[in-house]
Amino acid sequence: MNWKNSIFLLILVISLSSCKTDLEKFRSNYSLEISNDKKQWNDDDTVKITLIDAQSIGADSIIWRQNARVIDNVEGNTLSRKLTDQPYGVLTYKATIYKDGKVTHTSTEIKKSNPTAPKIYGYDLVNVYPHSDSSYTQGLEFHEGKLYESVGQYGESKVLITQVETGDILKKNTLPKTVFAEGLTILKNKVYQLTWKGRFGYVYDLDLNEIDRFKYNSSKEGWGLCNDGEFLYKSDGTDKIWKLDPETFEELEYIQIVSNKKSFTEINELEWVDGKIYANIYQENAVMIVNPKTGALESVINLSDLKDQIPNWSKDDNVLNGIAYDKQNNRLFVTGKRWNKMFEIEIKK
Repeated sequence: MNWKNSIFLLILVISLSSCKTDLEKFRSNYSLEISNDKKQWNDDDTVKITLIDAQSIGADSIIWRQNARVIDNVEGNTLSRKLTDQPYGVLTYKATIYKDGKVTHTSTEIKKSNPTAPKIYGYDLVNVYPHSDSSYTQGLEFHEGKLYESVGQYGESKVLITQVETGDILKKNTLPKTVFAEGLTILKNKVYQLTWKGRFGYVYDLDLNEIDRFKYNSSKEGWGLCNDGEFLYKSDGTDKIWKLDPETFEELEYIQIVSNKKSFTEINELEWVDGKIYANIYQENAVMIVNPKTGALESVINLSDLKDQIPNWSKDDNVLNGIAYDKQNNRLFVTGKRWNKMFEIEIKK
């Protein structure tokens, strides 16, 4: 190698090192500081967060987010956020900084307490209907008098339309053996079905013909799914329920399920009922009624004795999972994985 090539390579290495160092300096420059920090926060508080620019690099623009939701109308480097009606649990604040074509992020968090204990409800058993004990139920939903069901497990996954009273299968779409199906919901005549670890979901028409697929973003897995008539709500096995745009599948924000004592993980099957999210926690014999705006656990339906009617129930596998609301007739149904019965219940408050 001659001296000219050596000098060229040296200059190139120095140049690349310099660029990398500048980028590293940019990325490490910013941090968030809570000026009125405290251990526990509540509805009456206002959190004040300042973006610290250690080297006075500046910013062309800053986008602020709370639990992935974009916060509008923030001016300058300081966020002042009233916590009234904001979600409970861990609130993560993230600033995305843009400067001269570069972008970086920094975040901080606070914990907002839910002061109210949930009410505990029982139930009255209205009817018992047959359900296939070969169906590893992951999602249920009524539409125009028919029951749509997502069935899971590798090599067994499918989506079904069934007759509630008889359990008869009216239509079936079997999925590839490599797919583990999860939650399901129907919005504007489209059937949305999740996969567990495939990082994608299916979209069907009402006859179960596949018309589209969508990818997951920050939510790594697919567990439960429901909708409010406009948006999708997706659980991913963590402590989060994500709100999704049904056209772009952008994850707009998330809530956690939070009681006065704890937050809950492994949030599974979801159903939208009269403005609330009904949720099942994996391996728990209960349905939780959740405020979809704040994540507050408002009440719990104790269904623990239903398992006594299921011969193959097991605490590790064939557990309660499946919530369906017949809005037209105001009927609530629950079942489980490989349960041979589906139960119509009425909440006893």
